[in-house]
Amino acid sequence: ALRAQGQWSEALASLRRTLEIWPHDVRSLIDAADTMRALGQARESVALYQRALQIDARAVEAQNNLGNAFLELGQPADAVGCYRLALEIRADDGVAHCNLGTALRQLGRLQEALSSTQQAITLDPGLSVAHHNLGLVFEALGQREQAVAGYRQALALKPDYVEALDNLARVLPEVGELHEAVSLCHRAIELDPQRAESHRYLANVLFELRRFDAAAASYRRALALQPRDALAHASLGAALRMQGDAAAAEASCRAALAIDPNSVAALSLLGELRADRGHFSEAEASFQRAIAIDPSFCFAFYSLATNRKMTIDDTAWLEGTEALLAKPLPLGHEISLRYALGKYFDDVKQYDEAFSHYRQANELTKRYGVHYDRAGLVERVDRAIDGFDAAAIRRHQSHGHTSERPVFIVGMLRSGTSLTEQILASHPAVFGAGELPFWQSAYAAYEAAGLEGHDGGALIPGMARDYLDHLTALSDGAQRVIDKMPLNFMSVGLICAAFPKARIIHVRRHPIDTCLSIYFQYLSHLHPYANDLGNLAHYYGEYLRVTNHWRAVLPATMLLEITYEALIEDQELWTRRMLDFLGLPWDPHCLDFHETDRTVITLSKWQVRQKIHASSAGRWRSYEKYVAPLRHLVELTTQQ
Repeated sequence: ALRAQGQWSEALASLRRTLEIWPHDVRSLIDAADTMRALGQARESVALYQRALQIDARAVEAQNNLGNAFLELGQPADAVGCYRLALEIRADDGVAHCNLGTALRQLGRLQEALSSTQQAITLDPGLSVAHHNLGLVFEALGQREQAVAGYRQALALKPDYVEALDNLARVLPEVGELHEAVSLCHRAIELDPQRAESHRYLANVLFELRRFDAAAASYRRALALQPRDALAHASLGAALRMQGDAAAAEASCRAALAIDPNSVAALSLLGELRADRGHFSEAEASFQRAIAIDPSFCFAFYSLATNRKMTIDDTAWLEGTEALLAKPLPLGHEISLRYALGKYFDDVKQYDEAFSHYRQANELTKRYGVHYDRAGLVERVDRAIDGFDAAAIRRHQSHGHTSERPVFIVGMLRSGTSLTEQILASHPAVFGAGELPFWQSAYAAYEAAGLEGHDGGALIPGMARDYLDHLTALSDGAQRVIDKMPLNFMSVGLICAAFPKARIIHVRRHPIDTCLSIYFQYLSHLHPYANDLGNLAHYYGEYLRVTNHWRAVLPATMLLEITYEALIEDQELWTRRMLDFLGLPWDPHCLDFHETDRTVITLSKWQVRQKIHASSAGRWRSYEKYVAPLRHLVELTTQQ
């Protein structure tokens, strides 16, 4: 009764009194040993199970539970022996077969583990733990779809099976099912709010969804429950880095390394933080150390390739990457390595091989199942054009803020926005804030208000105040603060309504170079247009349509257009024009932008630390045979 009520200490004391009177009572010995394990005393329980077996060698429960104790002690080889003895006594014991499968899996004997676990299910189809363990075996074998099926069946039999919820939530992102994973994590947390793993898995999925604030909050909850989780510290650091808080990110990284000096996640993050500051030699040392500790850590291979130019001398990197791809990998890991190999072969000018890997990476990314809605984008552009004509912008501006601090650099991804920001942020009166997501959220709120029949314009004064507060928090003293979120090209009308004196710099680049560069990057799967050249061409066409509208309705005092090609051909001329546009005096530091010490976390962070060069202009000609879906964009751009 005491055990049933969870009063384990009292139960153990009672059983010990019983054993003083009847020291050879097998039932009491087993119960006492089980109770010890419930109290975390697995090592002490072993002696009691062994005493029970000395008295009754056919006590199958004692044999099985002794195996469980060995598993808890991290001794799976000893556990295998116990389970085999239990099965000699009772060959049709599904639980013993299931436990044997667990021990074999921990020993890496996966085919034997699969056989034992499947035998357990044959004997007892309703044994939920066996289906869960089958999922674990399939996952270890790299068969993630089958793993998902195993976890789902475990939950069908036992809906409140928290471990199965966690493991299903952990593996679903690897097959592209992110949103269901979020729901499963929430269910697990509802069942057991004190389970740190559930909070960490939720944070991982939120990070994948680029919801960095929410991810950081979940990592912090996980760490409150399990403060010495080095991986959670490193993961929190990664989220903080994406929020732009480099100092806090490094502190989390250091916390992880204090707990586990060999944490490859922390070492890789440390490398990224060094690269963000332009310290590429230090970054490479961190990536190489991570690879030396764990040659299977895919993201260190990816980071090393993307933070410097690769050469034919990088044979160890190439062999390591290809060896990893020869094994079953989670979806995100395989994608990252395919992009990295594309980058390697592009750097060494083996363009057909490069394009093959880039194409494979993009096809794999489509497995995330995020659909590019062409009609939906056309409708959004229509609404932007109709809702922000010249008259509407002027009308809204009467409620806007007169601050001249905000500067916006917009354009397609990979069009030269990072280079433009780096040049301007080298001016002492300018702070480069990087890519701020503010206006994407603000524009969504504005659109939602309109679709619900409300006046979205009423939101504009509050948006302007909130945005200025955000800029002040980032840089209190700078005369101009740059927001270089490229995709703000969709929100230009709203931005100009909120800030009538804002300056917008629109950076353009050759359309095929732009689209190919996007296709060659490991972007978030939240950019579904990026993985298909036909979709990229459509997206680019809509970008042209909306930016042509802004050109037609905005005064020259608000909009300056530059081209990437002109900027790299005559940097000083175009830098002077941009500074004049911003109302700032000339400063020669802008010519030495590659030496400016600031954090850059965009995909172009290596390129913007190099002197101006023209190697990226006309890059598409090396891939001319592959770009047929993009060719019409050249004529379209010329016409417009």
